[in-house]
Amino acid sequence: MFLERIRSEGLAHWSYVVGDQERAFVVDPRRDCRVYLDVASRHGAVITHIFETHGYEDLLLGSPELAALTRAPILRGRRSTHAYGDVAREGDVFALGDLKVRVLETPGHTADGLCLVLFHGADDPVAVFTGDTLLVGGVGRTDLFAGQEEELAGRLHDSLHGKLFTLGDHVVVYPAHGAGSVCGGGLVDRELTTLGYERRHNRLASVLDRDAFVRRALAERRPWPPYFREMERLNRAGAPALVAPPVPAPLSADQLADLLGQGAAVVDTRSPEAFAGAYIPDSIALPLDMLAAYAGWFLAYDRPIALVVEHSEDAEKAVRQLARVGYDDVAGFLRGGMRAWEASGRRYACIPAIYAGDLERRLQTGPDFTLLDVRTREEFEAGHLPEAKQVFLGELPDRLGEIPRDQPVVTFCGSGRRAITAASLLKRFGYDDVADCFGSMAACAAIACQIVAG
Repeated sequence: MFLERIRSEGLAHWSYVVGDQERAFVVDPRRDCRVYLDVASRHGAVITHIFETHGYEDLLLGSPELAALTRAPILRGRRSTHAYGDVAREGDVFALGDLKVRVLETPGHTADGLCLVLFHGADDPVAVFTGDTLLVGGVGRTDLFAGQEEELAGRLHDSLHGKLFTLGDHVVVYPAHGAGSVCGGGLVDRELTTLGYERRHNRLASVLDRDAFVRRALAERRPWPPYFREMERLNRAGAPALVAPPVPAPLSADQLADLLGQGAAVVDTRSPEAFAGAYIPDSIALPLDMLAAYAGWFLAYDRPIALVVEHSEDAEKAVRQLARVGYDDVAGFLRGGMRAWEASGRRYACIPAIYAGDLERRLQTGPDFTLLDVRTREEFEAGHLPEAKQVFLGELPDRLGEIPRDQPVVTFCGSGRRAITAASLLKRFGYDDVADCFGSMAACAAIACQIVAG
């Protein structure tokens, strides 16, 4: 038997390839799906089944293309509204060598939720693939469908306590998302857990009383990325095939300038320090490891994208991440990087940086600036600097009216990475005096700045 977890950078998405005796199944494949063929081939197996645990909102699934490549059936929940796949119902069992997979219907995060119970040569289960029903330290959000929040929260509680936790404390949990995902809140940055551990320690799943669980689930306010609707639309029909993401073309400074003049979005994936030192005016700073998670908040699907990267090989990584959330129109990347842009004589801009210690001293003397903390509300309430104003990064373009234009703005986050994105957005929207605190909360904690909670 073999089991491999496939991690998708930026999206905190986990998919799986599991097999035995030359047969394998895949759970929740991402759009660039050849990785699953490679894993199966390495183990001398063929993919015979493809399972989707629920309808996805945060990325494109690769099930239709993987099915075309393998002729394996796609199995989905009976309440699915997708235009493809076969129905898997409660109690259905699929055998692959000494492995058996038994289906549990577990609505709550979505109406079509499934969990897949894994057996290996015995009647006791060894593992369960929980999709977004149960996550490490949390559960799937229940606010995806307006007007159904209370019903779904109640059904999620029933799925957890009436089905999942009855399998046994020893059962290993393999969820669809990890810490950093927008599909659940308060997730723990750990890959290994069991049903027993989550039953005792999970902040929501451990709540036994159904009414209390529903109240706590409804009280959560998770960010709602605008690209969710596009992901839902494309997944419902079946994402366009992407046998391999295209290799981005190198662009001269002249070509990139022409694209910018035609309305293209310029996305700069370099480090915050590199971007702050010199960047193309109106470009958006999205460090490479944040690209998939935040592109959908700020980029339109009907505009081409041009990239500025640190190294040429980063361009292919960026294209792959963008493809996972439906951005296929990547015109290319700036050949020679910012040095080529500067050498062309075109204008570039800079963003000043503020040391965390200097920021604290400025706050103590009476702030004459706006300290803009772009972390989530949950992060902010766990600890923030005095006088900071919290606006979640993804919501920044819609909340500009809350940020004064007549005084300087210092952007701030957990490490400085989201802060540079916020600074680039503010500059695009006409804010003149913008600075970034490199290191942000991490730096403040290291030098023992005053931090308040609540």
